[in-house]
Amino acid sequence: MKQKTLDFLEAHQSEMPSTFTEDAKWRQENEVWLKWSRGVAMSIVDYMQENGLSRSDVASKLGVSPQYVSRILSGNTNFSFKSVADIEGKLGISCMKFVMA
Repeated sequence: MKQKTLDFLEAHQSEMPSTFTEDAKWRQENEVWLKWSRGVAMSIVDYMQENGLSRSDVASKLGVSPQYVSRILSGNTNFSFKSVADIEGKLGISCMKFVMA
């Protein structure tokens, strides 16, 4: 049984080397701003749910593309303070509440 499992894993092994270690190191090095980015994303998701809005609706309010809203919601956007202030002003929400908690 063990050999069958090993044979299966070898047959389905990826040609690409794993980037797990490098990715983990990057996440660790960028932990603080990633936390802030997730906070902004969570604020927008809350806003969307409370108001029954889609990504397209939010994009329209922000004057950006739905694809950019998707990037924001991924929690991996390195925002400037001005960008966060623009989002807060256009949506009438506080994005920093999650960051400060």
